[in-house]
Amino acid sequence: MEIERRWLVDGWPEGSSAAVLEMDQGYLAVRPAVRIRREALRGGETRYVLCVKGGAGLAREEVELPLSPADYHRLKALLPGPMIEKEQRRYPLPDGLTLEVNRVDPALDTGFFYAEVEFPDEAAARAWAPPAEWAAYLSRETTGVPGESMAAYWARTRPAI
Repeated sequence: MEIERRWLVDGWPEGSSAAVLEMDQGYLAVRPAVRIRREALRGGETRYVLCVKGGAGLAREEVELPLSPADYHRLKALLPGPMIEKEQRRYPLPDGLTLEVNRVDPALDTGFFYAEVEFPDEAAARAWAPPAEWAAYLSRETTGVPGESMAAYWARTRPAI
């Protein structure tokens, strides 16, 4: 189960991030969302993942399975369009949570920034308020808003699947 809240944001926040990942992801299906992703930690390891997500809103079922590089490339060849390019920077929050800020498709006119925070349970997610220093930055919440998922972005910007 994935429990997260999401916001549209304007650019990177001030301050330094704890980690930076470069990602490519593509969708084999959008309902349920079936995606492949390459996650390369800058200065670290690269993971290849197959992810299936069902549902919408605050809590969604999510199954992630590791892929070999060869299987990732075989699945990538099945995609009808180019991969989504993302850079993710992770910022520690004072309550032990992590703010993940993503820049999507920076070279395209459709590119944008969004941020997410994952929670251990729904009660914690509902009760959480951004710390004062993050409140203005996290002012446009899109959790559960139709059309704001990455699968919906893929469907809007890539060939029909």
